[in-house]
Amino acid sequence: MMSLVQAVILGVVEGVTEFLPVSSTGHLILASAWMGLQGEAVKSFEVVIQAGALGAILILYRQRVLSLARAVFRADPSGRKLLANLSLSFLPAAVAGVALHKLIKARLFSTWPVVAALALGGVAMILAERLRRPSSNRALDSITPKEAFLIGIAQCLSLWPGTSRSMVTIVAGLLIGLPPVAAAEYSFLLAIPTLGAATLFEMKEGFLFLQQAGPLSVLCGFLTSAVVAVLAVKGFIRYLTYRGLAPFGWYRVGLALVLWLIVSR
Repeated sequence: MMSLVQAVILGVVEGVTEFLPVSSTGHLILASAWMGLQGEAVKSFEVVIQAGALGAILILYRQRVLSLARAVFRADPSGRKLLANLSLSFLPAAVAGVALHKLIKARLFSTWPVVAALALGGVAMILAERLRRPSSNRALDSITPKEAFLIGIAQCLSLWPGTSRSMVTIVAGLLIGLPPVAAAEYSFLLAIPTLGAATLFEMKEGFLFLQQAGPLSVLCGFLTSAVVAVLAVKGFIRYLTYRGLAPFGWYRVGLALVLWLIVSR
């Protein structure tokens, strides 16, 4: 049975890492292994507390979310275009996730695949920082349907635990010419359908997380994740305003090296 302390620790890890390009899933897997938590129920718990982090985006970007909601029920050109683009970006990973869900959980939710994904993702971020176009003043409204779909294709890579959904979508945004802050904000908004669908899918699988953690631990993990994610997103946006993504890439490479040394002993 998962304790409240363990649930809070996982909530903190999720809240800090979900929207940073360092892989929340990878860090959760490693944190769970460190605390001796294993099994399908733990994996389901890790996905469900992502909904707490998702709550942070709904709060911080409530004006954008309201615009998306208005686009569904009445005319809102800006919201309608963003909604269409987010749908195009969400579709590829949704199809791939449903098709490969069981295979991914069976083969990739372990230490070595996570270590490899951390290292490769770190190298990709360092290279993307050097290859990206000069910063522009492009806003989210300037994203074309083709660019939105390309970001969606990139998001499929995040199905490999340790890769990072935020990392691949932000890097894709940079490579199509978005400035860092706009790329990050699009990634955050794309988390709404992506993380929401992942959470609902885990609930449909049978509430395994309740069997392992219990309702109180799930609630604590959810709330901790939400509060910490609000702080993490605010800090990340401030950081991106003045700095690039390369330090996060070097962090991933360094973490992968440390884990490789530990695991290979």
